[in-house]
Amino acid sequence: MLLSSAAMERAIARTRTAIVSATLLICAAGAPGCKDQAKESAKHAVEDANTLADLVDKDVGEIERGLPEGAKTLGALYAKGADPKGDIPAVRSALLKTVRDVPDLNIAKSTFFALADDKGLGIRNNLEQDAMAGQDLMKLFPGIQKSVTDGTFVTTTGAFPGPPAANGPDKDWIATMPVKGDDGKVKGIFVTGWSYRRFALHLQDTLKRELQDALKKSGDTGKLPIFYIGVFDASGVYTERQTPKVNEDAMAGLKLVEKTAAGPAQGTINITERDFGWAAKRTPKLGADTGIIVLRSEL
Repeated sequence: MLLSSAAMERAIARTRTAIVSATLLICAAGAPGCKDQAKESAKHAVEDANTLADLVDKDVGEIERGLPEGAKTLGALYAKGADPKGDIPAVRSALLKTVRDVPDLNIAKSTFFALADDKGLGIRNNLEQDAMAGQDLMKLFPGIQKSVTDGTFVTTTGAFPGPPAANGPDKDWIATMPVKGDDGKVKGIFVTGWSYRRFALHLQDTLKRELQDALKKSGDTGKLPIFYIGVFDASGVYTERQTPKVNEDAMAGLKLVEKTAAGPAQGTINITERDFGWAAKRTPKLGADTGIIVLRSEL
């Protein structure tokens, strides 16, 4: 008996589903073919890690160039001995204008820009709701002291107070540049930065767009691979907040600081019966012993 076109399509769909299900069962059992697929995923992860490491350099480079230029502009707040603490709304307006007018800052991935005094006490940030005013930033980030004592651009890490994410604590990367008055002395500090988890989300979203664009250009109608991005250092691995904790824990267990000590590293790993390939690479501009990891599965 001949099948109708609709019945034939349903039969084909059932066959495809059966093939996919069988493949997944085989992979769950750890078949060699799936191990080979994990190695292939690791090769792709290396390419992704190289792309994202270049992006990290670009993102930090925007801050390295833009913050000193912005600090010069903010010097107007201290003209003729003025104290910006006496006009907090004017400080926020100056920050908004500075970020808008300095090209590198306008496209920077920072989550905030702020002005602190020469003791590191927050005066105002550019956000509508300011949670940084009055915070002792030097206590939270001791490394920024060099901006005052040496009058230089500084990057460092620490953590703003607040509840931890579902996956665990976060970490903040910040950059500072001294703001000088008419007399050439340091009067304040221009501060910006982002959290590691928020930065991991930025990297993950960027990679997703690039993979989608590559599929479109190639005419491939297949699905995107499953992938997760983390920022690592000696304190652990930090992924975006929606990453399954078991995946983040598995990445942390790879001891990435050790594995990347001599250069980029890659490998395969099984997490909850799924084989992944991974690649990790140091990103010195973010800090010593700091880097990114890509966890990827084509299945």
